[in-house]
Amino acid sequence: MARPIIFGEIPGIEEGKLFLGRKEMMPSSFHRVWGRGIDSDKNKGAAAIVLSGGYKDIDNDDVIIYTGAGGRDKNGKQIEDQSWTHNDNKGLIISCDHGLPVRVIIGHKHKSPMSPKSGYVYAGIYYVESYWTDLETFGDKTFKMCKYKLVYSGSNLNRPSPEQIELDHSVRQKKRKKSTVVRIVRDTKIALDVKKLYNFKCQICGTALKTKSGYYAEGAHIKPLGKPHNGDDSLSNILCLCPNHHVMLDKGSLSINDDFDLIGHVSGKLTVDPNHKINKQNFSYHRTLHDY
Repeated sequence: MARPIIFGEIPGIEEGKLFLGRKEMMPSSFHRVWGRGIDSDKNKGAAAIVLSGGYKDIDNDDVIIYTGAGGRDKNGKQIEDQSWTHNDNKGLIISCDHGLPVRVIIGHKHKSPMSPKSGYVYAGIYYVESYWTDLETFGDKTFKMCKYKLVYSGSNLNRPSPEQIELDHSVRQKKRKKSTVVRIVRDTKIALDVKKLYNFKCQICGTALKTKSGYYAEGAHIKPLGKPHNGDDSLSNILCLCPNHHVMLDKGSLSINDDFDLIGHVSGKLTVDPNHKINKQNFSYHRTLHDY
Protein backbone atom coordinates (compact mmCIF):
# COMPACT_ATOMS: atom_id res chain seq x y z
CA MET A 1 0.00 0.00 0.00
CA ALA A 2 1.38 3.40 -1.00
CA ARG A 3 2.35 5.75 1.79
CA PRO A 4 0.18 8.88 2.00
CA ILE A 5 1.66 12.20 0.92
CA ILE A 6 2.09 14.57 3.88
CA PHE A 7 2.66 18.32 3.55
CA GLY A 8 4.55 20.44 6.06
CA GLU A 9 6.48 19.34 9.12
CA ILE A 10 6.61 15.69 10.16
CA PRO A 11 6.35 15.21 13.95
CA GLY A 12 9.66 14.20 15.48
CA ILE A 13 11.81 15.38 12.56
CA GLU A 14 13.43 18.72 13.29
CA GLU A 15 15.26 21.00 10.88
CA GLY A 16 18.93 19.99 10.80
CA LYS A 17 18.25 16.27 11.23
CA LEU A 18 20.84 14.11 9.48
CA PHE A 19 19.74 11.02 7.55
CA LEU A 20 22.23 8.29 6.68
CA GLY A 21 20.37 7.41 3.47
CA ARG A 22 17.20 7.95 1.43
CA LYS A 23 15.45 4.82 2.68
CA GLU A 24 15.54 6.20 6.22
CA MET A 25 13.13 8.96 5.13
CA MET A 26 10.49 6.71 3.62
CA PRO A 27 8.59 5.06 6.53
CA SER A 28 7.41 8.42 7.95
CA SER A 29 6.48 9.80 4.48
CA PHE A 30 9.17 12.47 4.99
CA HIS A 31 10.25 11.65 1.42
CA ARG A 32 8.41 8.62 0.09
CA VAL A 33 10.37 7.78 -3.06
CA TRP A 34 13.89 6.39 -3.08
CA GLY A 35 14.91 6.96 -6.68
CA ARG A 36 13.44 10.41 -7.41
CA GLY A 37 14.27 13.91 -6.24
CA ILE A 38 10.67 15.12 -6.04
CA ASP A 39 8.10 13.51 -3.76
CA SER A 40 4.84 14.54 -5.38
CA ASP A 41 1.29 13.72 -6.33
CA LYS A 42 0.24 15.13 -9.70
CA ASN A 43 -3.18 16.04 -8.28
CA LYS A 44 -2.22 17.23 -4.78
CA GLY A 45 1.22 18.82 -5.14
CA ALA A 46 4.84 18.19 -4.17
CA ALA A 47 5.65 17.69 -0.48
CA ALA A 48 9.45 17.31 -0.53
CA ILE A 49 12.50 17.65 -2.77
CA VAL A 50 16.10 16.44 -2.56
CA LEU A 51 19.11 18.42 -3.81
CA SER A 52 21.44 15.54 -4.61
CA GLY A 53 23.87 16.97 -7.15
CA GLY A 54 22.17 15.46 -10.19
CA TYR A 55 21.56 18.92 -11.66
CA LYS A 56 23.27 22.28 -11.16
CA ASP A 57 20.80 23.53 -8.57
CA ILE A 58 21.64 26.86 -6.93
CA ASP A 59 21.44 27.03 -3.15
CA ASN A 60 21.87 30.42 -1.51
CA ASP A 61 20.60 29.26 1.88
CA ASP A 62 17.35 31.25 1.93
CA VAL A 63 16.72 30.86 -1.81
CA ILE A 64 17.02 27.73 -3.96
CA ILE A 65 16.82 27.51 -7.75
CA TYR A 66 15.76 23.92 -8.35
CA THR A 67 15.66 21.91 -11.57
CA GLY A 68 12.62 19.78 -12.34
CA ALA A 69 12.44 16.16 -13.46
CA GLY A 70 12.47 14.27 -16.73
CA GLY A 71 14.28 14.12 -20.04
CA ARG A 72 16.95 11.61 -18.97
CA ASP A 73 17.72 8.13 -20.22
CA LYS A 74 18.17 5.12 -17.93
CA ASN A 75 21.83 6.04 -17.42
CA GLY A 76 20.97 9.53 -16.18
CA LYS A 77 22.01 11.34 -19.37
CA GLN A 78 19.87 14.31 -20.46
CA ILE A 79 18.53 13.46 -23.93
CA GLU A 80 15.44 15.66 -24.32
CA ASP A 81 13.57 18.68 -23.00
CA GLN A 82 11.83 18.57 -19.65
CA SER A 83 8.04 18.97 -19.71
CA TRP A 84 5.59 20.77 -17.46
CA THR A 85 3.25 17.79 -17.91
CA HIS A 86 5.69 15.47 -16.09
CA ASN A 87 3.92 14.38 -12.89
CA ASP A 88 6.68 15.62 -10.56
CA ASN A 89 6.98 18.98 -12.32
CA LYS A 90 3.22 19.40 -12.23
CA GLY A 91 3.29 18.61 -8.51
CA LEU A 92 5.69 21.50 -7.85
CA ILE A 93 3.50 23.82 -9.94
CA ILE A 94 0.50 22.91 -7.78
CA SER A 95 2.56 23.57 -4.64
CA CYS A 96 3.44 27.00 -6.04
CA ASP A 97 -0.06 27.91 -7.15
CA HIS A 98 -1.65 26.78 -3.89
CA GLY A 99 1.06 27.90 -1.45
CA LEU A 100 1.85 24.41 -0.15
CA PRO A 101 4.93 23.89 2.05
CA VAL A 102 7.81 21.86 0.60
CA ARG A 103 10.38 20.05 2.75
CA VAL A 104 13.89 20.54 1.38
CA ILE A 105 16.57 17.88 1.88
CA ILE A 106 20.21 18.47 0.92
CA GLY A 107 22.50 15.57 0.04
CA HIS A 108 26.25 15.32 0.43
CA LYS A 109 26.82 15.34 -3.36
CA HIS A 110 25.11 18.71 -3.77
CA LYS A 111 27.67 21.54 -3.88
CA SER A 112 26.62 23.90 -1.11
CA PRO A 113 27.93 25.21 2.23
CA MET A 114 24.87 23.54 3.77
CA SER A 115 25.66 20.08 2.37
CA PRO A 116 26.67 17.46 4.94
CA LYS A 117 29.88 15.45 4.54
CA SER A 118 27.78 12.32 4.20
CA GLY A 119 24.12 11.40 4.06
CA TYR A 120 21.33 13.95 3.82
CA VAL A 121 20.26 16.87 5.99
CA TYR A 122 16.81 18.38 6.44
CA ALA A 123 17.14 22.06 5.45
CA GLY A 124 13.64 23.13 6.49
CA ILE A 125 10.35 24.27 5.01
CA TYR A 126 10.37 26.26 1.78
CA TYR A 127 7.65 27.62 -0.50
CA VAL A 128 7.76 27.58 -4.30
CA GLU A 129 7.66 31.24 -5.28
CA SER A 130 7.81 30.95 -9.08
CA TYR A 131 8.62 28.64 -11.98
CA TRP A 132 9.85 29.12 -15.56
CA THR A 133 11.59 27.44 -18.50
CA ASP A 134 15.34 27.86 -18.91
CA LEU A 135 17.87 26.62 -21.44
CA GLU A 136 20.71 24.45 -20.17
CA THR A 137 23.58 22.86 -22.07
CA PHE A 138 24.67 19.26 -21.56
CA GLY A 139 27.75 18.50 -23.61
CA ASP A 140 27.03 19.75 -27.14
CA LYS A 141 23.24 19.81 -26.77
CA THR A 142 20.88 22.34 -25.21
CA PHE A 143 17.54 21.46 -23.63
CA LYS A 144 14.58 23.26 -22.10
CA MET A 145 14.58 22.71 -18.34
CA CYS A 146 11.86 23.34 -15.76
CA LYS A 147 13.13 25.69 -13.05
CA TYR A 148 11.65 26.61 -9.67
CA LYS A 149 12.49 29.29 -7.13
CA LEU A 150 11.97 28.16 -3.53
CA VAL A 151 12.22 30.50 -0.54
CA TYR A 152 12.91 29.45 3.05
CA SER A 153 9.96 29.84 5.37
CA GLY A 154 11.06 27.92 8.45
CA SER A 155 11.13 29.29 11.98
CA ASN A 156 14.81 28.73 12.70
CA LEU A 157 16.49 32.14 13.02
CA ASN A 158 19.86 30.52 13.74
CA ARG A 159 20.16 27.79 11.17
CA PRO A 160 23.04 25.41 11.92
CA SER A 161 26.05 25.16 9.66
CA PRO A 162 27.07 21.76 8.25
CA GLU A 163 29.71 21.48 10.98
CA GLN A 164 27.09 22.04 13.66
CA ILE A 165 24.83 19.45 12.10
CA GLU A 166 27.52 16.78 12.01
CA LEU A 167 29.36 17.58 15.23
CA ASP A 168 26.22 18.51 17.15
CA HIS A 169 27.80 21.49 18.85
CA SER A 170 28.01 25.18 18.13
CA VAL A 171 31.19 26.20 16.35
CA ARG A 172 29.76 29.27 14.68
CA GLN A 173 26.30 30.80 14.51
CA LYS A 174 24.90 31.52 11.10
CA LYS A 175 22.29 34.15 11.78
CA ARG A 176 19.28 34.36 9.55
CA LYS A 177 18.24 37.71 8.22
CA LYS A 178 14.86 38.74 9.57
CA SER A 179 12.35 39.90 6.98
CA THR A 180 8.78 41.11 7.08
CA VAL A 181 6.28 39.16 5.02
CA VAL A 182 3.26 41.29 4.14
CA ARG A 183 1.14 38.44 2.82
CA ILE A 184 1.62 34.69 2.70
CA VAL A 185 -0.56 32.69 0.35
CA ARG A 186 -1.77 29.75 2.41
CA ASP A 187 -3.84 26.84 1.25
CA THR A 188 -5.31 24.93 4.11
CA LYS A 189 -7.93 22.30 3.34
CA ILE A 190 -10.57 24.82 4.43
CA ALA A 191 -9.28 27.45 2.01
CA LEU A 192 -9.25 24.88 -0.77
CA ASP A 193 -12.84 23.92 0.06
CA VAL A 194 -13.88 27.58 -0.26
CA LYS A 195 -12.17 27.88 -3.63
CA LYS A 196 -13.82 24.70 -4.90
CA LEU A 197 -17.19 26.05 -3.74
CA TYR A 198 -16.75 28.95 -6.19
CA ASN A 199 -14.99 26.92 -8.91
CA PHE A 200 -11.89 29.09 -8.28
CA LYS A 201 -13.78 32.22 -9.40
CA CYS A 202 -13.15 35.45 -7.50
CA GLN A 203 -16.16 36.42 -5.36
CA ILE A 204 -15.62 40.05 -6.35
CA CYS A 205 -14.87 40.05 -10.09
CA GLY A 206 -15.74 36.48 -11.14
CA THR A 207 -12.29 35.86 -12.64
CA ALA A 208 -10.83 32.35 -12.63
CA LEU A 209 -7.15 32.39 -13.59
CA LYS A 210 -5.99 29.55 -15.84
CA THR A 211 -2.52 28.17 -15.05
CA LYS A 212 -0.50 25.10 -16.05
CA SER A 213 -1.94 23.22 -13.06
CA GLY A 214 -5.55 24.25 -13.58
CA TYR A 215 -7.54 27.21 -12.29
CA TYR A 216 -6.06 29.42 -9.57
CA ALA A 217 -7.53 31.58 -6.83
CA GLU A 218 -6.48 32.55 -3.33
CA GLY A 219 -8.04 31.97 0.07
CA ALA A 220 -8.29 35.43 1.63
CA HIS A 221 -8.86 35.86 5.37
CA ILE A 222 -11.27 38.67 6.22
CA LYS A 223 -9.99 39.04 9.77
CA PRO A 224 -6.20 38.55 9.58
CA LEU A 225 -4.58 35.51 11.13
CA GLY A 226 -2.10 35.79 13.98
CA LYS A 227 -1.48 38.42 16.60
CA PRO A 228 -2.84 40.97 17.25
CA HIS A 229 -5.92 40.21 15.14
CA ASN A 230 -6.34 36.51 15.95
CA GLY A 231 -8.60 35.72 13.03
CA ASP A 232 -9.49 32.07 12.63
CA ASP A 233 -8.71 29.77 9.71
CA SER A 234 -12.31 28.76 9.13
CA LEU A 235 -14.93 28.77 6.38
CA SER A 236 -16.61 31.76 8.02
CA ASN A 237 -13.46 33.90 7.69
CA ILE A 238 -12.21 32.99 4.21
CA LEU A 239 -13.15 34.37 0.80
CA CYS A 240 -12.21 33.05 -2.64
CA LEU A 241 -10.47 35.95 -4.40
CA CYS A 242 -8.20 36.63 -7.35
CA PRO A 243 -4.68 37.84 -6.40
CA ASN A 244 -5.51 41.50 -7.16
CA HIS A 245 -8.59 41.63 -4.96
CA HIS A 246 -6.83 39.60 -2.25
CA VAL A 247 -4.15 42.31 -2.05
CA MET A 248 -6.78 45.05 -2.06
CA LEU A 249 -8.61 43.36 0.82
CA ASP A 250 -5.41 42.92 2.82
CA LYS A 251 -4.32 46.52 2.18
CA GLY A 252 -7.75 47.95 3.01
CA SER A 253 -8.34 49.29 -0.52
CA LEU A 254 -11.71 47.61 -0.33
CA SER A 255 -13.98 46.34 2.40
CA ILE A 256 -17.41 44.73 2.64
CA ASN A 257 -20.63 45.77 4.33
CA ASP A 258 -22.80 43.30 6.20
CA ASP A 259 -25.22 43.24 3.25
CA PHE A 260 -22.27 42.17 1.02
CA ASP A 261 -22.02 45.56 -0.70
CA LEU A 262 -18.43 46.34 -1.72
CA ILE A 263 -16.97 49.62 -0.50
CA GLY A 264 -13.71 51.48 -1.07
CA HIS A 265 -12.03 51.41 -4.46
CA VAL A 266 -14.48 48.89 -5.91
CA SER A 267 -18.24 48.77 -6.30
CA GLY A 268 -20.83 46.08 -6.64
CA LYS A 269 -21.75 43.15 -4.45
CA LEU A 270 -19.83 40.17 -3.11
CA THR A 271 -20.96 36.86 -4.63
CA VAL A 272 -21.89 34.49 -1.80
CA ASP A 273 -22.90 30.85 -2.18
CA PRO A 274 -25.79 29.77 0.11
CA ASN A 275 -23.48 27.13 1.64
CA HIS A 276 -20.85 29.71 2.54
CA LYS A 277 -21.77 30.94 6.01
CA ILE A 278 -19.63 34.04 6.60
CA ASN A 279 -19.26 35.51 10.08
CA LYS A 280 -20.31 39.13 9.54
CA GLN A 281 -18.43 40.19 12.67
CA ASN A 282 -15.29 39.63 10.59
CA PHE A 283 -16.57 42.19 8.06
CA SER A 284 -17.10 44.64 10.91
CA TYR A 285 -13.59 44.00 12.22
CA HIS A 286 -12.09 44.56 8.76
CA ARG A 287 -13.99 47.84 8.28
CA THR A 288 -12.82 49.12 11.67
CA LEU A 289 -9.26 47.99 10.98
CA HIS A 290 -9.15 50.06 7.79
CA ASP A 291 -11.17 53.08 8.96
CA TYR A 292 -14.37 52.49 7.01
